Amino acid sequence: MAKLSDSASTDIDAPINSVWPIVEDVASWPEWQATLGSLDILETDGDGRATLCAVEFDAKVTKIKMKLACSYSPPTRMTFERTSGDLSNLSGSWTLEDLGDRRTKATYQLDVNPGGVLNFFLNDERIAKLRETLVDVRPGELKARVESTRS
Repeated sequence: MAKLSDSASTDIDAPINSVWPIVEDVASWPEWQATLGSLDILETDGDGRATLCAVEFDAKVTKIKMKLACSYSPPTRMTFERTSGDLSNLSGSWTLEDLGDRRTKATYQLDVNPGGVLNFFLNDERIAKLRETLVDVRPGELKARVESTRS
């Protein structure tokens, strides 16, 4: 069975209190995450943060649609998990670490079990390509977003 489970990190030249608002603003993710096609907020918590959203992303093999439940542990961790949709399982997280000197380490973790018909399309080469597209680029996209808002 094809599975993708990996993480990627980067150091950002910004304090954690500048990075966290971008991570927790789920509604704006499509603006800076290249593979995220659309995102609709379905439910929010008392702080106005998304707790359930409908997403569509381009996995290159096909478009994937699902609902994600989101939870927050400010200002260091945000998690999301598939509640329904095209994949068998998907969960992920953003973890932020204050490095001091106004710098933050951002780590993106993604665990995917496509299940069903998608398993037949995924070989080691395609999984490696998906890892590049869905995991490896994500911290750099966050870094670019943070730096563009600080300019």
